[in-house]
Amino acid sequence: MCNQETKHFQTTSHENTNKRGSRRRRLWELSRESHCPVIGVCIPLQVLRRLIAKALGAEAQADDYTLHVGAIAESAHRSRLSEILQIDLEKRYVVSIQHFRVAKTPEALLGLWLEAVHCGDVAGAFWATLTHPQCTDIIEENCCRQMHMLQHQAGAGTRVDLHRFNALTEEHALVVRELGKLQERSTRLINEKLSELKILGQQLVQLRANSIAKDSQIDYLRSDLHALQSKTADVEYQHRLEQKNHQMDMRIQELEKHNRELKQEILTSKKHKSTPVQTSAILENPRPKTIPITLELKQKNILCVGGRPSQVPNYRNLIERGGGRFYHHDGGLEDKQNLLGNSLAAADLVICQTGCISHNAYWRVKEFCKRTGKPCVFVENPSISSLERGLELITLENEN
Repeated sequence: MCNQETKHFQTTSHENTNKRGSRRRRLWELSRESHCPVIGVCIPLQVLRRLIAKALGAEAQADDYTLHVGAIAESAHRSRLSEILQIDLEKRYVVSIQHFRVAKTPEALLGLWLEAVHCGDVAGAFWATLTHPQCTDIIEENCCRQMHMLQHQAGAGTRVDLHRFNALTEEHALVVRELGKLQERSTRLINEKLSELKILGQQLVQLRANSIAKDSQIDYLRSDLHALQSKTADVEYQHRLEQKNHQMDMRIQELEKHNRELKQEILTSKKHKSTPVQTSAILENPRPKTIPITLELKQKNILCVGGRPSQVPNYRNLIERGGGRFYHHDGGLEDKQNLLGNSLAAADLVICQTGCISHNAYWRVKEFCKRTGKPCVFVENPSISSLERGLELITLENEN
């Protein structure tokens, strides 16, 4: 159809061409049949009302149809309103006008118009075609016919669109109602979850408080346990002292018995006319002040743990006179604790000065000797005589 129209216009274009040169036509120079589609299609109603109000100097009170008819009547001749409409159309469709200027023949102009109709952009193309210098009466008439049919199709399309719009409106209302229900349900669920979170938060705070209380209770119990362990150590130490006192009492009784026997021997020796020198010597030295031979200190490693520093040389002389090798550890006062274990492992006999030793070293010595069965002499008083009595006690235990 487009090719047939093009051929038709090619045969008649030279006969009907307006000889106007290169000047574009104005709105009032168009045919009366063109004013209606130009005003109705190329100028929106709100813009038309504003332009009429500008031309009248006051707001137009008439309805849209009355304004449309009045604008068509004013467009038939040059007037203030037609000039205002001309200026607005030129500004509004300046891009289309520039695009259509490339057409130098009626056939080229017709091709641009048909292309615009095919693309659906007809408002600017319609104005640019009608006012183009190469626009003939036949092209103008054809454009008006096509625009008339396009308006009918637009009206039908509008009705279809309106029906579709009403259907979409109903669907939208349904969707809005469903969305409202979903939002209400979502809000209810959110409130429920917030309540649950609040309860869980309170429970968490309570659990943390209980945990802190339990930790505090554990700390108190640990303190009590340490106190009880200290008391237990003191009780064991007291019990050990009582055992030592009992052993000392038994030893005193034995010495008293031995003293009585010695006195009896003295009396017996007097009867046999013993010399006074021998009697006095026996009374002055009832027991020898040397380490018992049964202890066998020769070539033995003797470790003394604790004791006063001033007495250490005396301890050394006493042990070395008995033939032993003397070693000393201060019991944790200055020497390192890790050296005590090595010293205990190398010793054959351990002497523990309980009065001058740290609490930790005392328990280490006691636990090591009990575990290994190594002989250990506990001496409470850091004197030479106390050490001798302790060695005598360990001698008696070995003999038994």
